[in-house]
Amino acid sequence: MEGEEITTILGKGSSFEGKLTFEGTVRIDGRFSGEIQTEGTLIIGESADVQANIRAATVVVQGKVQGDVAASESLSIQAPAKVLGNLSTPNLMIEKGAFFEGHCSMSGEAKVQAPVAAEPAP
Repeated sequence: MEGEEITTILGKGSSFEGKLTFEGTVRIDGRFSGEIQTEGTLIIGESADVQANIRAATVVVQGKVQGDVAASESLSIQAPAKVLGNLSTPNLMIEKGAFFEGHCSMSGEAKVQAPVAAEPAP
C-alpha cells in the first residue's frame, strides 16, 4: 500500500448507499451499503461498516464487511477486521486477530496437484 495515493475517502461518520465504481485507491471509514467495483485498490478502514458485494484488484479489510469479496490480485484481512461472506482471490492473507466466516476460493497460476501414490518398499 505504501506509495499509492488515496484518491477518495468516505470518512468516518458518513454513510452512502448505492453502486461505487472508481479508479485508483479508495478508502472507506464510514458506512457503505450496495455494490463496489474497481480495477484499483479498496481499503476498508477500522471504523468502516460495509454491506456490499465487492469486485476489485486489491482489497485490504480492517473493519467490518458483510458480502462477497472478489479480489483479482490480493485480499488482506487485518486485525481487528470481521468479514462475513465468500472470498475469491489468488492471494489471501488473514492476520491473527481477524475474523472470517464464509467460503474461500483461491485460483491462480499455481494449481494443487493430487498426491502421487508412493510405491511399496521391496
